[in-house]
Amino acid sequence: MIYINYIDTPAGELEICADDIGVVSVLFVNTNKRVLIKKETSSNPLLLETEKQLSAYFNKALNKFDLPLSLNGTVFQNRVWSQLITIPYGKTISYLELAKLLGDEKCIRAAATANGKNPISIIIPCHRVIGSKGALVGYSGNIERKSFLLKHEGAYQDLFS
Repeated sequence: MIYINYIDTPAGELEICADDIGVVSVLFVNTNKRVLIKKETSSNPLLLETEKQLSAYFNKALNKFDLPLSLNGTVFQNRVWSQLITIPYGKTISYLELAKLLGDEKCIRAAATANGKNPISIIIPCHRVIGSKGALVGYSGNIERKSFLLKHEGAYQDLFS
C-alpha cells in the first residue's frame, strides 16, 4: 500500500509517498520536466511525520531528517543515495567528489545519473551536489529550486551575493 499526501513549501508543492516501511518519494509536483497528476491523499503517521520534519526544515528548525526510507533502486543507486545523506546541511560537494567518495572517480557519470534519479528530494539532499567549478547543474526539480534550497541552507552564498 502506498500512502500519498501533498504539502506546500516555499520551494513549491511536494508530493510525499510512503509505504509501510518508510518514505518512498518526495517529488516536486511541478517541474520543467513533468507535472505530477494529483492522487487521492491519505492520512498516515509516517506522512504526517515527514510533513512535520519538512516544515521544520523550511522554518530552519531542522537540518537533519530522521525518517525511515523505503528505497527502491539498484545496488549502485542505493550506494549513491546513502552517500548523499552524509553531505552536511549547508555544505556542497562536486560530482567528482561524490565519485571519489564512492571509491572510483571514473564512476562520475554513473554517480551523476544515480543522483538525478533520487526519488526522495530534500531528505536525500541531491541538491547539495554541484559542478566541479561551482556551477549549479543537474537538478530534476529545476535549477531555480536547487538555488533556493542551497541559499536556504546557507550554502553557496558567495555565488549569489
